[in-house]
Amino acid sequence: MNSPANLPTFDSQGDLFVVIETPKGSRNKYAYNDDLGAFQLRSVLPRGMLFPYDFGFIPSTRGQDGDPLDILVLLDEPTPMGCTITARVIGGIEAEQREKGGRWERNDRLTAVATHAHLHGNTKSVKDLDPSVINEIEAFFSHYNELENKQFRPLRCCGPKAAQRLIEEGIQKHSSDH
Repeated sequence: MNSPANLPTFDSQGDLFVVIETPKGSRNKYAYNDDLGAFQLRSVLPRGMLFPYDFGFIPSTRGQDGDPLDILVLLDEPTPMGCTITARVIGGIEAEQREKGGRWERNDRLTAVATHAHLHGNTKSVKDLDPSVINEIEAFFSHYNELENKQFRPLRCCGPKAAQRLIEEGIQKHSSDH
């Protein structure tokens, strides 16, 4: 079986493939473990803390942290873990992360709208979102990283063109690693 991490990055219409690891509203943080060929429970968030949107990765990409690029997907209902969906990137948060006492490492959080979304169907850029959505995402990842004994530092919010460049860089990094 082909690893979800090595699926194509785009479908034949040019939409982005996203593999969902953790559904919106979940306290459980899941991650695909390529060595096991299975999804694995990574951690459980404290009571009252939930993933604000579906969270997953973009196949056949690699970020500076060595993992596939992370992405949050806006969709009307949560998508099950392991589901592959198509989406349109609308931007993201360029950010750095570090383990306690370690060095800062880029770990961006891209944002997309599922191609099947109704509620956010007309959203083309993060600028179209209420600013509170970006604040919510930044606060979630800051708090989540604190719980993991890491620090999360947002650098800037980027639009769809900058996010697309990050994806292209991630594709190149993935290709050079294989």
